[in-house]
Parts: sequence; structure tokens; C-alpha cells
Amino acid sequence: MNSSETPSPRPDPGKQKSLARIQAVPWLLFIAMLALAAFFAWRAYGPDDLGDPLSTSVTAFEKQNSLTVFSAQLSPVVASTDSRLFGAIQSRQVAVIPARVNYTLDLSQVDASRLAWDDANRTLHVQLPPVQVGKPNLDEARAQYLREGIWISRNAQDKLTRDNTRLAEQQAVEQATNPVLMDLARTAAKEAVEQNLAIPLQVAGYGDVIIKIRFDGEEENTQ
Repeated sequence: MNSSETPSPRPDPGKQKSLARIQAVPWLLFIAMLALAAFFAWRAYGPDDLGDPLSTSVTAFEKQNSLTVFSAQLSPVVASTDSRLFGAIQSRQVAVIPARVNYTLDLSQVDASRLAWDDANRTLHVQLPPVQVGKPNLDEARAQYLREGIWISRNAQDKLTRDNTRLAEQQAVEQATNPVLMDLARTAAKEAVEQNLAIPLQVAGYGDVIIKIRFDGEEENTQ
């Protein structure tokens, strides 16, 4: 071997790996761009499978069994009397007891049989159960009382208060079920249900959908 010959440098494995990675970068970018192009092409021209609008709507109802759609603040004015000692002692109490009544929808009754989808007009028809009037919540802490009588014992006062509480509950229910408040509650219920259905349908990809709502026994608004 000629000692004057300079030995050939050995290739550096680390440099070769770096070079290979550098040369592979353009190919990786190219493959990534192809994948993105294929994805966006599929989104633009691929099958439009939005699922079943009825299933989407039923799912929206299943999230809550009961929906409070309206509340009314009432002020029943009631009066009761008490008689003791064979009528010798008479007393009377007049009470104004503020009450709050909630109107609710039982959404557990709403299933696919109450829904109908008109694909041609992109309209969802919904039939709701009746609005339910809840038990009055009496605010006796803010009640006002007017008592009449020469002498009112503690027992008589307790009885008058119990009787007025019972009467106030009955009167609050009667006031809450009057046609004006029931119409307000039904209107509020339709608006609430429409909002609860419109958003899930938009998220599912149906866009602006017409939602027509009616209650049991009510004619659907054709406008």
C-alpha cells in the first residue's frame, strides 16, 4: 500500500440521515397536499348524508323531560271566617297572598309519532301535548292580612290562615287557567320548542327549516 495515498473519508451516517430527511420533506408536503385536496373535494362533492331530521328532533326533546315555557305572577284575594262558642265569637280574615304559577310541557310524550318531515318544503310539523299548569307557589312571607273580630284566639288565627292558604291555591289555579294566560303560555311554548328544534337542525346541516307547531286538538297554522 502506498503510504502517500490519502484514505477516502468514510460517510457520516448522521449526515446521511439528515440528508435523507431533507430530501423527503418535499414528498411529505406533496402527499399532505394531496390528502387535503382529497378531503376538501369529498366535503364539496361527496355524498350529503345528513341523517334523519326526525331523529335529530327527537334527540333534541330527549335532553329534557319537562320544559317550563311560561310563568305568571298572581295575587289571589281571599277571605275566611271562624265561629267559636256557639257563634258568640266571630272572626274574619282577608288575605292577599302573592303566588307564582309555572306552565310546563311534558316533552317525554313527544316521540317520532308526533313529528312529520316534509322534505319538499323543508318543513317540520310538530304536534305537542297540552300545556300543564303547575301547583301554585304561594309566597306567604309577603302575604298581607286584615283581621276582623272582637277577640281572635291563636287557634282561630291558625285556622283562618290555613283556610285562606287553601282558598288562595284554588283561586290561583282558576286565575292561571283563564284563556288569556293559557294563550300566552301556548304561544311561549311554541316559541321555545321552535328554538329548541331549529338549532339542532341547523347544526346537523339542514339550514333554515320551517317549523310548524300545533297542540293536540288545535288546527295547524297554514300561514
